[in-house]
Amino acid sequence: MLHPQIRLQSQPALIQLDSTQPRQSIEQPGPTLDIQQPAPKLRIETSPGKLSIDQTRVWEAMNMKSVNRMAEEAADLGYEQWMKYLGKKASEGTELLRGFSKGQKNIIQQQAKRNSETPKFEFRLGWIPPHGSVDLNISKTQVDISFETHQPINNTKVANAIIDYQPGTSTVSMKQYQDLQIDFAHLQYKGYRFETEI
Repeated sequence: MLHPQIRLQSQPALIQLDSTQPRQSIEQPGPTLDIQQPAPKLRIETSPGKLSIDQTRVWEAMNMKSVNRMAEEAADLGYEQWMKYLGKKASEGTELLRGFSKGQKNIIQQQAKRNSETPKFEFRLGWIPPHGSVDLNISKTQVDISFETHQPINNTKVANAIIDYQPGTSTVSMKQYQDLQIDFAHLQYKGYRFETEI
């Protein structure tokens, strides 16, 4: 007895995937540094101090005077003595006039005695030159300070990064195509055994 039989033989489809990795490179050039700092300006102005020493009174105390000064003092002293003499003679004349009017006879003798007396001289200790006879005059030094500052000049340039990027690729291909084979066969049954006839 013959029995029909179908035989199926198949193979699956296989996909093959080939890929390359992406590449990326980044370079960062250094910046160009340019910083300038102008120097500050400092100005100092000073007016010199002055010291003046006047020793005129020292030389005068030691009687070392200029000719003009000695002539001036001699003229002043002569005028002063002349005025004192005139005053004295005027007062003596007035004294005589009053004395004679009152009947006094010894007025001339009194004046002669008074004029013949030695004048009293005063004596005292002193220093030559006297203390404080040097005149000092000091003017202080004036200092004027001014300064000027400058801001720094910054010309620094920053470089951009250099980026190189190569994308990856993927290739898809069929490694194995699908396949299906169908066979028809007849089986013959003999007792407990099957025989196939194709």
